Amino acid sequence: MAEAAGNAPGVFAASLPAAGLELIRLAKSARIAGSRGLLPACRPRVDAAWKLDASMCGSLGFLLCPLNEGAAMRTRMDRLRVVKYVLSLEDQPGGADLFEAPRVAASAGGVLQNSAGKSGGAVSRRIEGLSSGSSGAASAEGSGGVAGGEGEPPRRQRPGRLQDRPAPTTASERLVSLDAFRGFIMTMLAAGGFGLLAFSKISESSPVWQQHDRGFWLQLAFHFDHPAWGSIFSNWLVSFWDLIQPAFMFMVGVSMPFSYARREARGHGWLRRAGHALGRSVILTLMGVFLYSMGKERTNWIFPNVLCQIGLGYFFAWLLLNRRAAVQFAALVVILTGYWGWFRMNPPPADYDFAAVQATKENGEVFEGTMAPWSKNGNAAFFFDQWFLPKLRTEPCAEPAAESPVQAAMPQPVRIRFAPWRMVVLRMAQEPAVPSAAADELVTAGEQPKPAPAPVLEDTPPLPAGYQSGGPGDPALATDPATGSEPPAPAEVSEQNEAATVVPQPAGPPWYRQWFFSNTAAYEVNRGGYTTLNFVPSIGTTLLGIICGQLLFSTQRGAVEKLGLLVALAAGCFVLGVAAHLTVCPIVKRIWTPSWVLFSGGYVIAMLAVFYFLFDILPLRILAFPLVVVGTNSILIYMLGQTVTGWVREQVVRVHFSGFIEHVFGPKALDPLWYGPLTLPTATFAVYWLFLLWLYRQKIFLRI
Repeated sequence: MAEAAGNAPGVFAASLPAAGLELIRLAKSARIAGSRGLLPACRPRVDAAWKLDASMCGSLGFLLCPLNEGAAMRTRMDRLRVVKYVLSLEDQPGGADLFEAPRVAASAGGVLQNSAGKSGGAVSRRIEGLSSGSSGAASAEGSGGVAGGEGEPPRRQRPGRLQDRPAPTTASERLVSLDAFRGFIMTMLAAGGFGLLAFSKISESSPVWQQHDRGFWLQLAFHFDHPAWGSIFSNWLVSFWDLIQPAFMFMVGVSMPFSYARREARGHGWLRRAGHALGRSVILTLMGVFLYSMGKERTNWIFPNVLCQIGLGYFFAWLLLNRRAAVQFAALVVILTGYWGWFRMNPPPADYDFAAVQATKENGEVFEGTMAPWSKNGNAAFFFDQWFLPKLRTEPCAEPAAESPVQAAMPQPVRIRFAPWRMVVLRMAQEPAVPSAAADELVTAGEQPKPAPAPVLEDTPPLPAGYQSGGPGDPALATDPATGSEPPAPAEVSEQNEAATVVPQPAGPPWYRQWFFSNTAAYEVNRGGYTTLNFVPSIGTTLLGIICGQLLFSTQRGAVEKLGLLVALAAGCFVLGVAAHLTVCPIVKRIWTPSWVLFSGGYVIAMLAVFYFLFDILPLRILAFPLVVVGTNSILIYMLGQTVTGWVREQVVRVHFSGFIEHVFGPKALDPLWYGPLTLPTATFAVYWLFLLWLYRQKIFLRI
């Protein structure tokens, strides 16, 4: 055992049982409900771990490395998490394969190190004291072998690196609040707001309004539709439907630290993780283009869809993952101020025709003064789309002119270009012929014979429609009225015609345009005012999610402290967004103004804080299960909602469940003038949820 312990890194090679006893003691000191109930199961499993070979000792030594962070031991939950990791070792085959060799080597050293490269705190010293009593020789033997040299100082690491923290690797360690939040947003989106907007639009003469207050439903429906242009009301209110997309993009950022921590724990290097992030960007963008091309004859290369916006900015946001908070906030400031400055320096012309681009002052879509650069379809991003998006289409070729008879006679693909064709008749002026003998006499006398007169061109009426050279109606084939015989067949095209200007047939578009950009439909102005470059400021929304995700992933703060920081960050973003709206930049979701990034960021961070409080602090996780079923397959439910909702509603709900619905909820449940607008989308989503539940139980999740 001494030889095996000598190959293990750190002080744990010296006295692994002592370290295990220290864990048990720490677990006893954790004063949370149920912690003492874990101890009977903890002790035999930790005892079994002591008997493993040297390779398992090395893995366990790395496992206990998070204990060196004194700040992490401030929370009782973190202490139990360490015990849980120890318990999981017994169920894993081959302890040496649980963690990568480089990370085991990095954790080696004579003294426990924290994330800043300093000696551990009180917990490290206590464990070192336990290990120094009975096997000091073994400790001295094993403290420097794996690290690459006795006395070599440990490598200094940046604070916040993922390898300094245990990564969530099982479903039980997922952030329930994140899955529930994602599930809530996707539920509202896939269910179409459960038909509340459509219900409010039922005709005022419908008998349903004799039993319900139409004014209340109209006020409620406001939150399930996008406003015409401006996105703030009464200086602080916002439509809930406007928060769907920023919440979606924000949650992408929140999940990044958890997702790439798992990939790093599997041994994926930086280049492999970067390739995955770049591939995910491309796939999301193409999925968004696919959705916008549904019902079109050719691929429709426009990018306002939420998947396109996430995809275009995903890789750039990923590059800021795991940076220091100061770097991330600085990047956020640069993105927002730079985008604001670009708009500010490119206002619309004074005589700009907003009516031609479907923008009116009556709907609040046209601003004046310093806010004019953020008007609908009169801003810098719109001007960029006017230049860029037509390049992703193939301009239709002009209709070719009708071929003349001479052109039809030419071999293809060579064509002859002529002036507009008209029929002419050659008439030679007749003069008395000079006999050959007389001509010889004139030549002998020194006189030259007169040259033959030039042919006279006479215009004739145009040919009838449908005329073809050599076909019916061709004067060249008309019979001679005197003899009744047909003239000889026309001769081949004369050398003069062959000498006409010959040009090759125009070549078609390049292969890549024929394959990918074959859409010949003219580019049309986006009626909603959405632009491609919205993805630039939306990187700021994703970056706010990354900051919050790193906060929740950290083990250096307790749950209540994390909740307080989320609330503080939400309040700060909200106040800054409103201040920017009142001074330098209006809050407009459709063009994702910098003030909208901050304003909506305040709302979505506050929503995450509420879900975190309910499902990760309070013992209410069981209530989150219906939302978690949706949240763990968010991309799939989004694609289903965008592609097959109509088919499911008409061919599944109406055909197979209409009798059941009317029997349970009454004959008016599917009536379009009563409760049909509410019942149909709700029943459609219920079909989706049952399908997702089956996938959840089978552990099938769509990943990109």
